[in-house]
Amino acid sequence: MPTITTKDGVDIFFKDWGTGQPIVFSHGWPLSSDDWDTQMLFFVRQGYRVIAHDRRGHGRSAQVGTGHDMDHYASDLAAVTEHLDLRDAIHIGHSTGGGEVIRYIANHGESRVAKAAILAAIPPLMLRTEANPGGLPIEVFDDLRAQLAANRSEFYRALPTGPFYGFNRDGAEVREALVANWWRQGMMGSALAHYEGIKVFSESDFTEDLKKITVPVLVMHGDDDQIVPIADAALLSAPLLKNGTLKVYEGFPHGMPTTHADVINADLLEFIRS
Repeated sequence: MPTITTKDGVDIFFKDWGTGQPIVFSHGWPLSSDDWDTQMLFFVRQGYRVIAHDRRGHGRSAQVGTGHDMDHYASDLAAVTEHLDLRDAIHIGHSTGGGEVIRYIANHGESRVAKAAILAAIPPLMLRTEANPGGLPIEVFDDLRAQLAANRSEFYRALPTGPFYGFNRDGAEVREALVANWWRQGMMGSALAHYEGIKVFSESDFTEDLKKITVPVLVMHGDDDQIVPIADAALLSAPLLKNGTLKVYEGFPHGMPTTHADVINADLLEFIRS
């Protein structure tokens, strides 16, 4: 399998298909680069080079016990881009991966970056604090940790069956293949990395990161996102960006890159070509 080894000795798995301008995908918690299959196949056929990695502790990357924090996630992404010598790259991140993209650009600079897009992403901050009163209370994330620790397999069946893809909404039909693929990806990774990842995606504050970024950033979010509510995410992130564009999707769920791939892919392509 194609891997790189980071400075702290972690093997990171990545995919690298095609030629042309590179598009780099960062996946959400607790999944893997496989969650971008539809987008990667679409864009490689459009003449782009597509790259995606499995975050440390996720998918086929090393199940290490350290470095489960946003700075390490961003550094691992930087290691992939430097190893492949990617330039003029478009970075696309979903959910936790959106935070990873923002932290990567803020911490490692824009010299290799042309544009970015964040989809249903966690910035600026999910957790309710005095400075972020609209966030979710800590009890929400404590409950996620408790469910994961009690029975990860059951938890990873319930989440995509319900709010992740919006299958709990009236009239929605559960697409069992999507649920099974979500479960498969989740169970590939490390329980420890996923447990600690809950703290990462809920407590990482990207406010200052967003303010640093000058490249064009497309902020895409569904207004029926039950995992990362739009009011405390995209609606706050977009105004903090110097060159941000907000696009809201009526009725779309958190997992919209999968459930509405045709719409999302077309809008990403338009943004990339603009």
